[in-house]
Amino acid sequence: MKNRLPILLLIVLCAMAQNGAALAQASQCGVEREIKIQPLDEPTWRRLNDMYEAVGEEMYAEAREEILWMMERARERDRYLRAILHQALAQIQWALEDYDASLKSFEEAVGLDALPDQTHFSLMYQISQLYYMKQRYRDALDRLELWFCKSPPEQIKPEAYVLKASIYSQFPDWPEVVKAVDIAIGMAEQPMESWYLLKLAAHYEMNDYPAAGRTLETMIPLWPNKKQYWTQLSNVHFKLEEDDQALSVMALAYRNGLLDTQADILYLANLYAFREVPLKSAQVMQGGLDGNIVEPSEKHWTMTGDSWYAAEELEEALAAYENAGKVALDGDIDLRRGYILIDLERWDEARTALRAAVDKGGISERKMGDAYLMIGMSEFNLGNFDQASTAWGRASRYPRAKAAAEQWMNHLREERARRAS
Repeated sequence: MKNRLPILLLIVLCAMAQNGAALAQASQCGVEREIKIQPLDEPTWRRLNDMYEAVGEEMYAEAREEILWMMERARERDRYLRAILHQALAQIQWALEDYDASLKSFEEAVGLDALPDQTHFSLMYQISQLYYMKQRYRDALDRLELWFCKSPPEQIKPEAYVLKASIYSQFPDWPEVVKAVDIAIGMAEQPMESWYLLKLAAHYEMNDYPAAGRTLETMIPLWPNKKQYWTQLSNVHFKLEEDDQALSVMALAYRNGLLDTQADILYLANLYAFREVPLKSAQVMQGGLDGNIVEPSEKHWTMTGDSWYAAEELEEALAAYENAGKVALDGDIDLRRGYILIDLERWDEARTALRAAVDKGGISERKMGDAYLMIGMSEFNLGNFDQASTAWGRASRYPRAKAAAEQWMNHLREERARRAS
């Protein structure tokens, strides 16, 4: 058997030590109540002692049987004893997770109005919890407020204010939620993460994004490996149009190895692009693709290529566009690659890319004309004059490319004449 008696038995012993007389005050805030506690006889005290020791050993069935036996034999005027028994039964039912029965027993104990103040009002807290579980939120708040009113400040724990905040969240009354949680956090040496989450939810519900940001800035050092707090803080800054802060938060999360989903990578890459830092945007996207975090789709490879191109890293841009072209259904990306290769005067590679664009099709009439023009330029610079002539002849069929194609054809005739002479 356990050496330490449960707290409820200690309350009984204290009541008996007062020689049968005890005055308690207040059943409601500002209202006095006076009770007189009748001392328990020795046989009753021993039975209570046995019962509480059974509870301490988690022998709930035996303890319950003892309580019911004593209830049957308790006289009508033994209100104090019956209140103690209902209270003990409620605790057993709570331990067995029979919450409906527990609530009924607690209400019986309080309804007898026979327990001393400390015990009587301590039950209000448990009743409040049970009302909250049964979604009787107004009743839960009423009981909790009465408990706050009658409890010595040193006995009030942070969890009581969290319960208060949770009740207010159901009305909802978000300012009261924040107020109660802040008190709990201020009281606790190590506040629970769930308390901060409740406070954060209240900020979001009130659209108080500056306050949400401050809360997240407190949470991140406490739980630095929780990626969602970093991304939430970045989103808050972005919503507040604090773009540099939004980027710096996500960049730090990235350096800490926390960004592990496609959505994370795309968000950070877009932030870099939005702030005109294309090199970083490209590096983040490339890392996501190489690490199999980002899907190797045409869209993602194109986004990567665009960033490399904006950063003037042409070789990387070409590699990204080539990968995009492999999965593209039209020739637009191959055409874009062709433009770059023409600028670099890499004629053979340009011809290959441009012919791929033409073969895939799906591009506009203007782009198709441009493609044939550049194929002709590539063939010309490779010394393939007949192929160049054929390509420019095809380009001349497109109205917007016709004039340029005819100029190139004239240039080809002049070059042939020069070589012939």
